[in-house]
Amino acid sequence: MTESAVRHSEDIRERCTRGDVALARAFSFLGKRWSGLVVGSLSTGPAGFRELSRLVGGVSDSVLSDRLAELCELGLVTREVDAGPPVSVTYSLTEAGEGLLPALTLIAEWAETHLPEPPTSC
Repeated sequence: MTESAVRHSEDIRERCTRGDVALARAFSFLGKRWSGLVVGSLSTGPAGFRELSRLVGGVSDSVLSDRLAELCELGLVTREVDAGPPVSVTYSLTEAGEGLLPALTLIAEWAETHLPEPPTSC
């Protein structure tokens, strides 16, 4: 193997390793149940906690609260408190959160094509 070919092979291996590490970071939060759905639910605009709970469906209040706190900490979602009265909290996507939407759309399209629908219960 030529020196150029060896360098090229090492470059590819290094890029793949970096990509794998980045993918692992992404799925460390996307792999948590509800995280992607919360981001997707905010794609249509800001929403309050109750509205998000209805949009996501099936998530407990404590888990939704945890996911929102984590997404805020990661800089994907902002939390805005309106002192009211009554006090209200609105969540919305940041620029980084909006940047995730095309990837979520591609994942949803892939799932539509390649993952079977779960069986329905009677």
